[in-house]
Amino acid sequence: MADYAKSVLEFDGTVLLEDQSTTTWENVTNVIPLLEGVDCIKIASQPAHALKARAYLRRQRPDLAARLVRADDYRPGEWLVVKPLSALYGLWTLRDLKAEERKVSL
Repeated sequence: MADYAKSVLEFDGTVLLEDQSTTTWENVTNVIPLLEGVDCIKIASQPAHALKARAYLRRQRPDLAARLVRADDYRPGEWLVVKPLSALYGLWTLRDLKAEERKVSL
């Protein structure tokens, strides 16, 4: 994602990478210190994964989750071949989310 932001989106700001996590829950936990001083939080990923990360942030730090803003999770035609399988798997992993955790932003 960092390479994409820099090369395709021409982002020229600071990029911090968290590379110690093995799960989405750990990833959210490990980036919380980096989010403390920011005005808005945008989680960019595959749609189901981003939804899961936003839900985990709400569980771990509702105060930070209040700073969530919408990200461009889906672009028409993106991942066309694997999208159906990815969507099914993503929905299966999200089956335990409560209705209020399914919101994009508060």
